[in-house]
Amino acid sequence: MTRIMYLVLLSCVAHMSGMALAAARDHVQETKPSAHTILFFGDSLTAGYGLDPAQAFPAVIQEKIKARGWDFHVINAGLSGETTAGGLRRIDWVLQRPIAVLVLALGANDGLRGLLVTEAKRNLQAIIDRTKQKYPRAKIVLAGMQVPTNLGREYTTSFRTMFPELAAANNALLIPFLLEGVGGVSALNLPDGIHPNPAGHQIIAENVWRVLAPLLQSLQEP
Repeated sequence: MTRIMYLVLLSCVAHMSGMALAAARDHVQETKPSAHTILFFGDSLTAGYGLDPAQAFPAVIQEKIKARGWDFHVINAGLSGETTAGGLRRIDWVLQRPIAVLVLALGANDGLRGLLVTEAKRNLQAIIDRTKQKYPRAKIVLAGMQVPTNLGREYTTSFRTMFPELAAANNALLIPFLLEGVGGVSALNLPDGIHPNPAGHQIIAENVWRVLAPLLQSLQEP
C-alpha cells in the first residue's frame, strides 16, 4: 500500500467515540501536576489507536526520557478522529495543568477531508496562542503531516507548507513528517493497513525524539 493510500484510508476510518473521549479525560485527570510536563496533543496517531496505551509513541518517548534520567512527564491527549477545530475546542480543558512542552500533532484529518487549509492553519495558530497565553514559557513542537496528491497540487502544497510556516512564525520546532518511514508500510501497521502497530510507533517515536531530545536536554540544563 502506498503512503497516499494509507493516508486516504486513515481519513475514512478515524473516528472519535464518547468512550475514547472519556478515556482520554481520565488519563489526563489521573496524571500528577508537573512543571515539566510534555503534552502530546493529537489524533488517533497520538492516541495509539488499536494498541495498549503503553505501546503508543508518547509512551515510548516517556521510556526514552526515563532512560536518560530526565525530569519530564508525558501526557497523551490524543483522540481518534480529532481535527484542528476539535482540538481548539478542547485545548483550554487540556491546559488546566501546567506544561513545559506542547507537541502539537493535529491537521491530518483536516487535510484528508479536504477542509480549508486556511481554517486548519488558523485553528493551529489559535491552539498555539492559547497555550502561550496560559504558559508563556512553554515550548512548542509541531508535527508535520502530508495529504494525498489527488486533492490537487495547490492544496497538497499549501497543506504541506502550512507546518513549517507555522513553526517559523511561532519560533517552534518542527517534526517534518510524523509518519516518515511508517505510512504505507504494511509491516509497520495493524491488520487494517491504516494505523501503526507497535513497531510503527517505535519509528514514529524516533521521528519525534530526533527533534524533542535536544530541546529536553536544554531544558534540563541549569
